[in-house]
Amino acid sequence: MAEPNPSSLAEQKARWEAETLAPLVTRFGERKKPFTTSDEKMVVSTVYTPADGDEAYPQKLGLPGEYPFTRGVQPNLYRGRLWTMRQYAGFGNAQESNERYKFLIAQGQTGLSVAFDLPTQIGYDADHPFAEGEVGKVGVSISSLRDMHTLLADIPLDKVSISMTINAPAAVLLAMVIAVGKTQGVPAHQLRGTIQNDILKEYIARGTYIFPPAPSMRLITDIFRYCASDVPKWNTISISGYHIREAGSTAVQEVAFTLANGIEYVRQALAVGLDVDQFAPQLSFFFNAHNNFLEEVGKFRAARRLWARIMRQRFGAKNPDSWKLRFHTQTGGSTLTAQQPDNNIVRVTLQALAAILGGTQSLHTNSRDEALALPTEKSVEIALRTQQILAYESGAADTVDPLAGSYYVEWLTDEIERRAEEYIARIDELGGALAAVEEGYIQREIQDAAYRTQRAVEKGSEVVVGVNRFQTGEQPHGELLRVDERVRQEQCAALAALRAERAPQAVQSALASLAQAAQDPQAPLMALIVAAVESHATLGEICDTLRGVFGEYTPENWV
Repeated sequence: MAEPNPSSLAEQKARWEAETLAPLVTRFGERKKPFTTSDEKMVVSTVYTPADGDEAYPQKLGLPGEYPFTRGVQPNLYRGRLWTMRQYAGFGNAQESNERYKFLIAQGQTGLSVAFDLPTQIGYDADHPFAEGEVGKVGVSISSLRDMHTLLADIPLDKVSISMTINAPAAVLLAMVIAVGKTQGVPAHQLRGTIQNDILKEYIARGTYIFPPAPSMRLITDIFRYCASDVPKWNTISISGYHIREAGSTAVQEVAFTLANGIEYVRQALAVGLDVDQFAPQLSFFFNAHNNFLEEVGKFRAARRLWARIMRQRFGAKNPDSWKLRFHTQTGGSTLTAQQPDNNIVRVTLQALAAILGGTQSLHTNSRDEALALPTEKSVEIALRTQQILAYESGAADTVDPLAGSYYVEWLTDEIERRAEEYIARIDELGGALAAVEEGYIQREIQDAAYRTQRAVEKGSEVVVGVNRFQTGEQPHGELLRVDERVRQEQCAALAALRAERAPQAVQSALASLAQAAQDPQAPLMALIVAAVESHATLGEICDTLRGVFGEYTPENWV
């Protein structure tokens, strides 16, 4: 029997809309507003049929593990191995965080994800005046190699992968892990993990930058080069849409701006002479998972297909591993509510399931109380159990890309890809992501989207359960985690002891070598940073040495 051609399918749908749907709309009316995705311009139809695809649809869909990877980067996905369950954690001092990590590993977590406090993220030691009031508050305080030894004590680095949300001082924290690995007898080439190392999204959305763009890019490409030869199992960057979405972007913007940043990193690496197939297999991505369940599935599929084409067609990558968009997902922090916080368990479950059905390689599930404080141990346990129930009880891991062929999901995948391509083309016209950031274009687009969303919530046209509808008036209650103010005092005392016990000449020599090399734009820095860490130079001392050469970044006012 012959397959109907696209024009006849379109005619059938048009006839159905006129003869069946239109009378129902006349009789009962539509909702007060058309259904939309996170992009208010993307109006969702009542029904989707094969007519909403195109003639290239079967070819675009393809098979799992095959270019363009719409259906996933592995042919068997979770039937081969479940995603890495990687709960993001860190607070107080290294000892407290180490205890939390060992608790999570005992509960079945399969990878660590380290949260650092703000002083660490912007390259200040715990005893710096700027660190007062922030030590250990939103993550663990790490100022020295000794701290890193304590953080990773009794955690086998040849078996557990370590992901670190660290950007401007990423090279220093990676050097610390390499040094700890040596003392454990784990050589650098066996280490597995990820550093976020994505400075562009810091300029765009998050703000934990240190250096201006040019030297920041130099550090990133130097890490690419060093790890390609010395730490080949390490993901050298996690190009992050997560924080772009947290800042208020739409799903389309999250894909577009993240991939535009990825394009910029590839361009910068090629400009310093790296071969694309040398470093591209070690690139990874980090996406958000929000509440619009099917839109999120389409988003992940669209991003994967778009990146494959970018790497193969734009950059001429030959290695299929260079084409694959491998990504970690975290459920949406900005979707969590302080009101009725137990509702967040449901939100997180839906978001996690979207990531799984979208083919994530790694997943963090937020805890119910994170709109109020750092999560308690009990809340973290519930969040981890959410992943485990989805993995072992839901059936979601039984087959690859189970939503493939859904008319609506395929339309969403195509539409998100198309709209993201339009954004990327506009950014190309501006000279690339770095130029677009310096001009403020990306920031303004996100700000406008965030404003529209906030206005929709305030007007009630976008419902947030427990916030603008179905309120109960209940006040948040229950145990909240509090970081003891003594953490900073203890960290300062530990730093004083370290400085008294270490060999000062070795520290000075290591820092002087680093400063001299930093003045030469062509000189590699990563090996020198490892040497400085091993001399027991502190995070702040290493970053201050680089500040002295590179200067500090001051953002423009784009308003």
